[in-house]
Amino acid sequence: MRQSGTPRAAGQERWCAVSKQLRIDFVSDVSCPWCAIGLKSLETALERVSDVATVDLHFQPFELNPDMGPDGQDIVEHITQKYGATAEQQASSRETIRQRGAEVGFTFDMERRGRIYNTFDAHRLLSWAEGEGRQRELKEALFASYFTDCEDPSNHDVLLRVVERVGLDRTTAARILGSDEYADEVREREQFFQRAGIHSVPAIIINQRHLISGGQPPEVFEQALREIAGRA
Repeated sequence: MRQSGTPRAAGQERWCAVSKQLRIDFVSDVSCPWCAIGLKSLETALERVSDVATVDLHFQPFELNPDMGPDGQDIVEHITQKYGATAEQQASSRETIRQRGAEVGFTFDMERRGRIYNTFDAHRLLSWAEGEGRQRELKEALFASYFTDCEDPSNHDVLLRVVERVGLDRTTAARILGSDEYADEVREREQFFQRAGIHSVPAIIINQRHLISGGQPPEVFEQALREIAGRA
């Protein structure tokens, strides 16, 4: 840790740690398992670099399946159609995700999670929660709701329960869900990051300049954060 000293009185110096302020834009979808892994890894890294950096963390919207219908789709069918993955490949991928989640302290219930859903309304609530100072809590709770509890993130009753769970106002959330509030804002942010070249998630952008892609281990995030803080 680098330190700097400033003379305070004759024959005396007071030393203080230099902590850099970093902005992180975490572009992700609440139905992306690698985004949940990436967030847990990033949080571990943030704890490790607290001696050199403080972080202003913002969650930005990305929809993996913006055209998904209201009933969702069977997840095996969906991945087969979208990626051409065989049943064996999907089983191997699920186990890899489960293990990586366990390594960073996140639980995936791979057996009960059978469908994938539209996430646009969840992103609208995340935009609202940012102004309420509860965006990070809501993001974490939405990940847990979908991947651990196997709930439908497009279902308004589910979303309202999650909102209450993190201390946000249910009545305000219900009003938002029953309207088009934050819809334009979400679409504008999605388009902004797509124009910037973000076409897969998670995408972690530090100080609006440095990109880290994928659900990396904590060590990767820690090294990058220390290097960027050192140059800031």
